[in-house]
Amino acid sequence: MASPKAPVIGGAKQDVSLDEAIFGVELRPHLVHETVRAELNARRAGTRGAKSRGLVSGGRAKPWRQKGTGRARAGTIRAAQFTGGGVVFPPGMRSFEVKVNRKARRAALRGALSHHAANGTLGILGGDTFAEPSTKSARALVDDWGKETPLLVVTTEGETALVKSFRNLPRVLVTVPEELEVASIVWARSVLISEDALPLVQGRAGA
Repeated sequence: MASPKAPVIGGAKQDVSLDEAIFGVELRPHLVHETVRAELNARRAGTRGAKSRGLVSGGRAKPWRQKGTGRARAGTIRAAQFTGGGVVFPPGMRSFEVKVNRKARRAALRGALSHHAANGTLGILGGDTFAEPSTKSARALVDDWGKETPLLVVTTEGETALVKSFRNLPRVLVTVPEELEVASIVWARSVLISEDALPLVQGRAGA
């Protein structure tokens, strides 16, 4: 089986051979699903909450006497049936974390990258493509490539000209290999990886 390849975008018109162990594996949908679910859950703050009757201020005295008023007995206005009272079984701080093993995460990452490579929606950005920031040039490059958006651009932190060129384009997400997530790859219709970021991506997805 021939090793997967990706075209160089913005540089010499050639194809780059990719590591088959990273970009030529079988997609395992259940692992991708579990990993994306875990990544999306990790973004949730879990900070919503409400006060129980024990946390509401006031209400230390009985609002009216026990008998003789014709009303139901009440011990505090902090009870849930009163306006401004506490909430019964209120929601509180919680974690939405879902555990996924490291091997499963990396297998999902390899599968998502391989899916783009197999479909021809993965490209490599030439190292000398952007000497200085230019959103106009980035737009022209994406249009010439002819792939659909959303677009994911993976670059190193040191490639500031490249980052600044792509970050203002609509439906384009720029990230670094250290923060590359399966959810972002699944969200994107096409992926661009800079030549400097490629070995870092392969290291992150390696077994």
